Amino acid sequence: MELDLEYRDGQTPLDDDEKEGLRIETIATRQELDEFEQQNIEQAVEWTMKRSLKYSAILTEDFIQKLHKRMYGDVWAWAGAFRKTNKNIGVDKWQISTELRYLLDDTKYWIAHNTYPPDEIAIRFKHRIVAIHCFPNGNGRHSRLMADIIAEKVFKQPVFTWGAANLVKGGDARADYLTAIRAADAGNIMPLMRFARS
Repeated sequence: MELDLEYRDGQTPLDDDEKEGLRIETIATRQELDEFEQQNIEQAVEWTMKRSLKYSAILTEDFIQKLHKRMYGDVWAWAGAFRKTNKNIGVDKWQISTELRYLLDDTKYWIAHNTYPPDEIAIRFKHRIVAIHCFPNGNGRHSRLMADIIAEKVFKQPVFTWGAANLVKGGDARADYLTAIRAADAGNIMPLMRFARS
């Protein structure tokens, strides 16, 4: 059965070889894919809630890959592996590990030196990791969960509400989220910080 995906604004198309990594052969539509991915993501969220994690363990390449695999490993064979193709967003595939190392080091510095308030550190991390675009799919959802983990586990703050909506589906909340992302792309992180707590 051929996987027929309709891409929404802000979603990165999968290459044919990435689509072949689908583990559940009966999935044929975007809605079915979203449902299976959401079930897998909920299991990953539960896994993170049960863990006592220190930021030294969270802010590692290993944890970032492990979390992605937990979020999507039941659905995609390549879950947790850095992308092997270039996309319409993100750094060159060969620069992923280097740019991620810069982000992790920057974030550790921000935390150690109180460079920004806690929410801003988490949101800056979220924005940069999605801009790196480590994985073929799921980067936005992965970046939001990483921001939640940083807020909760590192700073003992409540997780973000992200507009209290499903941002995978279309609608006003997704449009507001993408507007905030584009403002952050242009150097203004404040709309994304406000959206994250809305």
